[in-house]
Amino acid sequence: MDVKTTVDGTKARIELTGKLTVQTSPDLTVVVEGLPAEVRDLDIDLTDVSYIASAGLRVLVTADKLAVKHGGVMRLLHPCDDVLEVLDMTGLSEVFTIER
Repeated sequence: MDVKTTVDGTKARIELTGKLTVQTSPDLTVVVEGLPAEVRDLDIDLTDVSYIASAGLRVLVTADKLAVKHGGVMRLLHPCDDVLEVLDMTGLSEVFTIER
């Protein structure tokens, strides 16, 4: 998985490419936990993510909690149908803000 991060003041954007699996989710964890303290709002672009496993969902839940803790919001951007199906099946599509 490829991870690209952009920080602009209190906003951060993380662009992911590939599969978010048990092997690759630690990479996202490092990025999320390494965001500057002033970041409140977090956009995670899933446009180029073809698959997400439960370990990836765990990292997204952690990222969402971190954003809320700092008074912000996390948005998932443009998940493909397969990823959206996993979010729907787990009920997380009702928890996360998702922009299709």
